[in-house]
Parts: sequence; structure tokens; C-alpha cells
Amino acid sequence: MEFPSGFLAKLWSFVSFLPFFCLLFILGLLKAAIIGPVVVGIIVTGNSAVVVGLWPAHVLWTYFCVARTKRLGMVLKIVVLVLLVVPLVLWPVVAVVGSLLGGIGYGFFAPVIATFEILGQNAVEKCYHCFADGCWSTIKGSCTVVEDFVDFCFHSYFSYMDELRESMPSDEKPMDVKFSKLPGCLLVGLIGVLVDVPLITAVALWKSPYMLFKGWKRLLEDLIGREGPFLEMVCVPFAGLAILLWPLAVVGAVVGAIIASFFLGLYGGVIVHQEDSLRMGFSYIISVVSQFDEYVNDLLYLREGSCLPRPRYRRKMSHSPEMEKVDSNCHNELKIRGEGSSTKKLISENSRTLKWAIQQYRPMQVWDWLFKSCEENGRILLRDGLISIKDIEECILKGNCRKLSIKLPAWSILQCLLASANCDSSGLLTSDDVDLTRSNVPRDKVFEWFIGPLLIMKEQLKKLQLDESEETCLRKLVIECKNEKPEDWNDSGYPSSDSVKRAQLQAIIRRLQGIVASMSRIPTFRRRFRNSVKLLYIEAIQAGTSVNHIGGILKARYSGKMSSGRRNRKDRYENDDVVGNRAYGNEDVV
Repeated sequence: MEFPSGFLAKLWSFVSFLPFFCLLFILGLLKAAIIGPVVVGIIVTGNSAVVVGLWPAHVLWTYFCVARTKRLGMVLKIVVLVLLVVPLVLWPVVAVVGSLLGGIGYGFFAPVIATFEILGQNAVEKCYHCFADGCWSTIKGSCTVVEDFVDFCFHSYFSYMDELRESMPSDEKPMDVKFSKLPGCLLVGLIGVLVDVPLITAVALWKSPYMLFKGWKRLLEDLIGREGPFLEMVCVPFAGLAILLWPLAVVGAVVGAIIASFFLGLYGGVIVHQEDSLRMGFSYIISVVSQFDEYVNDLLYLREGSCLPRPRYRRKMSHSPEMEKVDSNCHNELKIRGEGSSTKKLISENSRTLKWAIQQYRPMQVWDWLFKSCEENGRILLRDGLISIKDIEECILKGNCRKLSIKLPAWSILQCLLASANCDSSGLLTSDDVDLTRSNVPRDKVFEWFIGPLLIMKEQLKKLQLDESEETCLRKLVIECKNEKPEDWNDSGYPSSDSVKRAQLQAIIRRLQGIVASMSRIPTFRRRFRNSVKLLYIEAIQAGTSVNHIGGILKARYSGKMSSGRRNRKDRYENDDVVGNRAYGNEDVV
């Protein structure tokens, strides 16, 4: 593609797109004016009904679980019971107001963005889709929001409370705070809020004009020169939309900083308790403002560091050796990728946007890989009799999904870890033969917390050097055994009698199941896993509930891949496009 060169060419490129953008934007506004009130009504009415209806149960059950838990000491338990009044009273107000603002934002932006997105798709009747897209899909999306919120209030909340009431291991001590430290913690927490909230707010407001004008400057330069994110012609309308909505992004960033400043200030009380020093707590109050200023400078590509003082508030910092090795591997990978990308000719040499030659994963891609892997492994477990139709029926009808929702994803992830360790991969080998590493993981804290421990477990599995018979036996052990102590595997037929090796494997399995249990509390996970389980059930019913028939199909499909052994272990993770389209292209069917 030839880019406009010279001032007049760039000026004409800028002027010629304005009528095109204005027409699309007006159409998007009209759709938002029609669809927006419906979306706001669905989200506000549904979420408010759930919050108000469950609020008495949430209050009573929260106090009951906190009072009965053994994980909190007496002093900390009394403090929590007293302070719980504030969040429990504010919860309905925050939920209703958040639903209102979220409904307004979703009802307005979703139709507008859908109007522009159709230009980048290979649709046959683009004129029709410009009018139709973003209408019914936005209404369905609002219903999905309410469904996920209901899952959170019914499932996730009570799951957290049940975990709080679980008995503690004998070697674990309850979390408590000494009564002598309590006044200092409360004092520093209160002072932290009074000091950090106005200071962080001042820093955010001071840097907001820089964010506004630097963002506008970058977007205008890329728009006029057709560079960066607006390289293709179909992306040009998004340029005007991004420029128009950029002030809202700046306002959202400032509001987010103000909200976060309350929690940053309160964390000073935690520092006092951990370091047993009031001086360290006051040092944190000053240091956190400098850290926030440095973070904003890095985000806006301003000067490095911060001119504000940063006293030390920790006596020592500990680092995990496994984590250091993972970070070293990530650094080496980024260096290799950077050297390789420097030899490639970039599409636009004058673009000032980030142009790494790295395949960046999106959160939805990680979810797709996980649930498709669960479907494939679910069919294999059905074939081998490790799960039954009865287990699927109990999960769908009675909600008893412990065996499926925890152990099936845990086994799928463990298979990925084993394949990545055997292939000596620097990251996690997913179904499309792409390494999921710290360099291309979605820039989301949830996924960073998810990927980090998995990379460490992969290194641990690599050191154990499991043979193929041990890996085959692990599948049965993950699904059927409790994996609480090495003696649980005595009658399992596990090839190795090394008790240390067994204990290490059981610790990895328990940690994987804990990670999956935490993930299952995410409403999106619960909804999509239910769809996957329903798909398995429908396929079993269509096959006449004959597990042997399902296994025969799978055996024929995978026989060519499994015969290659450990050399081609990557092939176990190839995508089944037909099944993927049925599962995720037609979710409404199930």
C-alpha cells in the first residue's frame, strides 16, 4: 500500500475521510439512542433485583462465616466483624450505581463500535450490516452480563465463603494481628488515606493533560500518515472514533487512580503489621506516591523515575529461584525476538506506534484454548470410562460439578505442562503450536497471575523427567484420587515407587486444582464451562449415550497422532476446527 507523502497529500487524506466518518458516527448514535435504553433497563433491573433480593442472605452468611472461620485469629476476627458493616451497607448502592453506569457505557459504545467494525470484516452486504450489527447482539450481551452477575452472586460469593469456613491444615496458623499492633495499623491506615488520596489525585490530575494531548498527537499523526493502528483503509474510521472518545479514556484513568488511592493508602496498615514498625508504615505512605508518579511517567513516556522522595519501607525483599529462572528465560526470549525483528522490514518505517514482531495473545484466545482442550479431554475421558454420563447429568441438572469443573480443566492444563516440558519450550505450548510466554501473555493481571505459577510448575515437571508410562497413569490419578498424601497412590499402579517424586507430583496437582478452583469463580469461566459440558452431553445423547461409539470416533481421529509417541507430542494439542465451530460459533444451541 502506498502511503500519502507530503503535506498536501496527507491533508487531503485527512479531509476526505471526514464525511465517511461522520455518516457512520451518526448512524451509530442513532442505534445507541434506540438500543441504549433497552440495555440499561435490562442490566439495571436484573442486577438490582439480584442484589436487593440476596442482600439479607449475603449479610447473614458473611457474618456467620467470618464468626465460624478458623483462619482468622480472635483479634482480627473482631476487627473484621466490626468493619464489615461499611462494605455490606455500601454494596447495594455500589452495585446499582455501577450497573447504571456500566449499562449506559455498554449500551452506547457497543452499537457505535459495531457500526465501525463491519468495515473490517469480509461481509457480503456491508450496508445492511452497518444498520443491523450492534442491535440484537448488544441486547444479548446485556443478558449475558446479568447472567454472569447472577453467577457471581450465587456461585462465586458462596464459594469464597465456603473456602473461608474450611478447616485449616494442622501446620498452618490462623491469620491474626497482635492487639498491641492494632492501634498503629489503624493509625497508619487512616493517615495513609488522608495523605495518599489527595496526593495521588493531584498527580493524576497534573499528568492528565499530558495523557490527553500526547494521545491526541499520536492518534492524529497515525491518522494523517496512515500508520500504526490506522495503516489499513478499513481502520481509518476507528481513528476518528478513537480521537473523539480519547478524553473519556483520560477521565476513566483519573477516576481509576482516585479509587485505587484509597486502597493504596489503607495498605500502609498492612506494612506496619508486616514490618512491625510505624516508621516503615509512614515511609510507605510517602513512597507509594513516588511509585505512582514513576508508573505514570513510564506509561506516558515522560522522564524516567520520579522527583518525589521514595524512602525504603521494606527491610528485605525475597525472590523465588524458580521465578528468577522464569524471568531470565523471558528476558532471553525478548532479546532473541527483538534481534530477529530488527532484521525484518517494517510495514511503515515512520510509525511511532509499538511494532514488536510478537504474536500477542488476547484473553479470549486463552479462554478458547482452555475450553476446547477441556472438550477434547472430556471426550477422551468418556471413552476411557473415567467420567460417565451420570457425572455430566449431575453437573448440568444438580450443579454438582466438582469432578468436572475442577479435575477436567486441571488435567487439561497438566497435559499442556507435560507437553511443554517434553518439547523444551520456553513457555506453554497451546493448541495452535504457539508458546504462551510472559512476552505474549495478555496484558491482564488475572492472566499474569495465572501464567506465572504454570511456568514455574512446568520447570518443576521438566526436572522430574517423567516417562510415558508415568504420564499415562497421571490421568487416572488426577481424576480419581484425592492426591493429599503419597500413600493415596499405593494401590493406583503408579510405575515409580519414589515417595519424594510422588509427593512433588501430588503437590503440583493440588496446586493446579487450587488454580482451577479460583478460576471457576470467574463468572465467564462458569458460563463457558457449562456450555462445554452441555455440548459433551448432547454429543453423548446423539451417539445413543454409547461411550464406546464416542471412543471409537476419537480413537480413529487420534490414532495417527498418538502413534508418533513423545517426538510429536505437540500434535495432541492440534485444534479440532469442526468441534470448535460447533462449540463457540453456536453457543445458543446449547
